[in-house]
Amino acid sequence: MYHALYRKWRPLTFDDVVSQPHITTTLKNQIQSNKIAHAYLFTGSRGTGKTTCARIFAKSVNCPNSNHGNPCLKCEICRCADNESLTDIIEIDAASNTGVDDIRALKESAEYLPEQCRYKVYIIDEVHMLSINAFNALLKIMEEPPAHIIFILATTEVHKVPATVISRCQRFDFRRIRTEDIVSRLEYIASQEKIKLDEDAATLIAKISDGGMRDALSLLDQCIAYSDNVDLKTVSDAAGIAGRDYLFNIIEGIFAHDIKGVMETISSLYDMAKDMTRLCGELLEQMRNLMLIKAVPKNDMVMCLPDEYKRLEDIADKVDIGDIIEKIEALSECNENLTKAASKRIEFEMCMVKLCSGFERSYSKGSVNGTKNAFSQNSDSQIIHRELESTSDKSENISKLPDAIAGQASAQQNNQTVSKEQKTNAPKKRITSKDFVPLDCWNEIIDRFRNECPAAVGFLSESKAFIYENMILIIVKDAFDLKMFKLQIGDVNRIITDYFGRKFTVSVKAKDTSEISDSKIQKNGEERQSLSAVDKLIDKAKSANIDIEIK
Repeated sequence: MYHALYRKWRPLTFDDVVSQPHITTTLKNQIQSNKIAHAYLFTGSRGTGKTTCARIFAKSVNCPNSNHGNPCLKCEICRCADNESLTDIIEIDAASNTGVDDIRALKESAEYLPEQCRYKVYIIDEVHMLSINAFNALLKIMEEPPAHIIFILATTEVHKVPATVISRCQRFDFRRIRTEDIVSRLEYIASQEKIKLDEDAATLIAKISDGGMRDALSLLDQCIAYSDNVDLKTVSDAAGIAGRDYLFNIIEGIFAHDIKGVMETISSLYDMAKDMTRLCGELLEQMRNLMLIKAVPKNDMVMCLPDEYKRLEDIADKVDIGDIIEKIEALSECNENLTKAASKRIEFEMCMVKLCSGFERSYSKGSVNGTKNAFSQNSDSQIIHRELESTSDKSENISKLPDAIAGQASAQQNNQTVSKEQKTNAPKKRITSKDFVPLDCWNEIIDRFRNECPAAVGFLSESKAFIYENMILIIVKDAFDLKMFKLQIGDVNRIITDYFGRKFTVSVKAKDTSEISDSKIQKNGEERQSLSAVDKLIDKAKSANIDIEIK
């Protein structure tokens, strides 16, 4: 019967274990000095050697011919242990023996002395799967164990193990195996198995395995089934990472705001029975690659094929790292929501629409309900305003304002001595929508948003801006854009203030808001939306006997 490579080449001594010297050295020293604890806790991600080290330790503490902490592998105890026929080394799968009755049976058998060995060793794998009652039953015997008992608990989720159990164990944290160590081990095994393994192929296998030796050997097994000559193409075919143009089409569409193209690609993948959860995970991996390329150019942490790297670099050159991180956060939350979504397709498509539209900041846990809550904040308020802080002198940008407005701005900058009383008692002019004029430099301000706040470009791209004195009114496309504007108001105010170098009251309206009438005003030969809602704002300010500059 064929033995899988990860079983056939499982380490038999501590010296064969790779990337865990901090653990193997300590365990060997304890065996040599006979300072053996009664309970150990091995924790770490999958395939890092937890169960392997537990078995080696169980052999070595019982081996009569232990060599510098390693088992001799020649005595009867070592041979029986390797054949899994030694009755004094008991392995328990906590995933299938979760109940309190299973632990009570363990306690009863622990009272008996070992048959052949010095110690009776209990290896409890995936111990976090035990029930609370089972942990409580285990706790007592771990607190006061017989002298001939050693417990080794192994888990990938140590946070699920009660603190009372952890405190009674010596804890060892297994690290992910380094890429170079996996490559070295793969090349050694390939040479022993008479398999030709290219170095680039071994490196790709190591990256895909994500620090797990078992995953790496399992993938090598798959590659061998394809061909005895394992190269990059063989690995990509066996791992299922060949022909992934659809991933890059989706990513390029997201950053290009091409909702139609992205949705068509997803629909095609869905028709081909592509799992949406798996697709979301693949997108996350490629977004991670983009982040690494952008943050650490020319690094070896990117997991992709060589021809894919160039395409990732081209995408990374056109986007901002902050935008990438925001999309990773949205995809991560979508990936979590997919596990409990009634329709995975709808959940994933909703996330894609948000990413393409630049609305990923509004994507929150709770899917539709969370999004609804994010959009409904201050929904009864039709005008958003906030006092802006001047950061620097922007006189060159003030010159881009309409002549009348620019003159008012210069006068305000030069006159700093007007008292509050004079300002309060001064007669106020009746301001109407006709006083507002188009802000010609609005497109330049939007270009600044593309560099400093890409998330805002989506709902500002079709907007128009009008100005009167210290008031700027922005007209967005629809009520949905208005809601998104509220979420980005801080960035909008900051960039406008920095552009002009002075304070403005910024208000926003949607074209489909009932307060905006359908009548139009001719200005410079162009039609623009009526700003009659501004009158209501001014009347409200006057009736409250406050200054027209709302803060």
